[in-house]
Parts: sequence; C-alpha cells; structure tokens
Amino acid sequence: MNKQREIIYGFRNQIIHAEEVRDRLMDIMEEVVLEKIRQFTSNDADPHEWNRRGLADWVNLNFPLGLPETDIVKIADKGQEVPVQGSMYDSLSAGQFAVARHIVQSVRDLYELKVSFERSESLKSIERYTILTAIDGLWKEHLYHMDSLRASIGLRAYGQRDPLIEYKVEAFKMFDELMVNVKSEICRNIFLSASSLNAFEQFFRNIPQRTVHHETSAFRGPKDARDGAKASDMVTEATSELSRAAQPARAAPKV
Repeated sequence: MNKQREIIYGFRNQIIHAEEVRDRLMDIMEEVVLEKIRQFTSNDADPHEWNRRGLADWVNLNFPLGLPETDIVKIADKGQEVPVQGSMYDSLSAGQFAVARHIVQSVRDLYELKVSFERSESLKSIERYTILTAIDGLWKEHLYHMDSLRASIGLRAYGQRDPLIEYKVEAFKMFDELMVNVKSEICRNIFLSASSLNAFEQFFRNIPQRTVHHETSAFRGPKDARDGAKASDMVTEATSELSRAAQPARAAPKV
C-alpha cells in the first residue's frame, strides 16, 4: 500500500509542480489510444476482421472526430511503415500503427484548434485540474475498495490459501486497474472543459466537417450519420454541463 501511495502522490506532485501539463496530457491520450488499438485490433488478423465498430465507437465517444468504421480499414490497408523496435508502438502491425498514428495526430490537431480559442492561463489551470480531478476521485474509490479487500481477505484461509499472498496479488491487480482508469478518465475529459462557454462553442463551431457517402441499412439508417450523432450528443452534453456551471448558485432559500 505504501508503494501505491508513492506512485500516486508522485504522479500528483509532478502535475502540481510542473510549469505546463499539456505535453503530459497528450502523452496520456496517446497511451490510452494505443491501449485501445491493442484491445480492438490484432496484429495477425485482417483489418476487416477487427472490432472496427468498438474502436470507432470508443473514438467518437471520447473525441469529436466522427471517425467512420470504413476509414479504419482504409487507413490500415494503406499502412506500410512498421513501428520502431523498442518504441511504445513495438509489436503493432503496419496497419495497426497507421491507425494509431492517425487517431493520435487527429486528436492533437483538434486540441491545437481548441487551444486557439482559449485563454492561455485559464487553459493551463483547466488542464491541470482535469488530471488532478481524475487522480483524486479514483484514488478515493480505490482506497475504499482496498478497505473492503482487507476486511474480507481473511476468508481466503478457508480455501487453504495464504491471506497475505492473496492480498498482495489482489492489491496489485486493483492498482493496475486504477492506473488504467485514471488515464482513461483523463482522456475522456480532454475536450469536455473550456475556459468559457463562448470558447467552447467557438471550438465546436470550427471543427472541420466531413462530407461522406452514407452506407444505408434497411433497419438502422445511415451508419456515418449515427457516428455523427454520437459526436453531436457529446457536444450537447458537454455544452449543457458548461451552461449549468455558468449559472449562479442560489445562496438563500427560494421564496
């Protein structure tokens, strides 16, 4: 448990004392994208056999990209370059590497567009707050789960297992999940905050729009339209959150 505290508080202190955390924010995004590429695709399978729907849904629910499933296959088929051995992309196929780089670069470009509408100093605080909020909230949940594990681990002795060894194994798994969840939460919130409502609206108003040929199903309608609807829902939800935050809180009881 002490080792876990050292890692979490070390990570937290780095964010608090860093001059800027934007590079770290983008690095975390890249790590999460890479993890999702490995989850939804395979380096020994044809891109047509990947879980393209799962990958596209995850991308479009977390970033306002509107990435169609068909583009994933096209990008993978065009991929010729293999990742450098020993890099974070090592073990990916050329197709996986191409898709990962496309998503990461698209998110970086989109974030640069967002930065152009924000107040510089305010955005620095927001970026720091985005990371710290994810760390603090999920760390509190983790501590609660660790207390529950500590209270119940003694029952493992009835199964002829050493409670101490079982506790260490379970605690290690839970901490791994915590770090994955923290980075995923940070990644999800990158585009859900802004220095002002006007900056937020300006950003989404200037996101490049795509003209695509819809693949129509007899039962489910245009597939790309559904992808666009998901991105639109994300914008609406985030705008509503900012609008509620901008409303003054009532200090006195309502008459």
